[in-house]
Amino acid sequence: MKTVIKVRMSSQDAHYGGNLVDGAKILELFGDVATELLIRNDGDEGLFRAYTKIEFLAPVYSGDFIEAEGQIIEIGNTSRKIEFVARKIISSRSDLNESAADLLKEPINVCKATGICVVPKEKQRRL
Repeated sequence: MKTVIKVRMSSQDAHYGGNLVDGAKILELFGDVATELLIRNDGDEGLFRAYTKIEFLAPVYSGDFIEAEGQIIEIGNTSRKIEFVARKIISSRSDLNESAADLLKEPINVCKATGICVVPKEKQRRL
């Protein structure tokens, strides 16, 4: 089971000089993806327990469009192992002007992660 969300990074997401977005924003997107996956799989939002791996691969800037995808790769009694990837699909071009952007021919992987979520037995409602 897979799910994907697409989000534009706003100027409010920029945390560092040069309108660089904090990596924690990408992890927030992964949390939203995990929530949807758990609802689809178990009928409950569950709880994010831990990331077992996180790799930040490319910078993200305000104005960029990010596609965050997740897939449940392992199901235990209460645990759900999820693989995540975030890709930049539109790149802001503030070097040209304040509203310029490029649709990327090939998305750029900006972050990959693996995480573990838990849905307590008493809350599981498989659909």
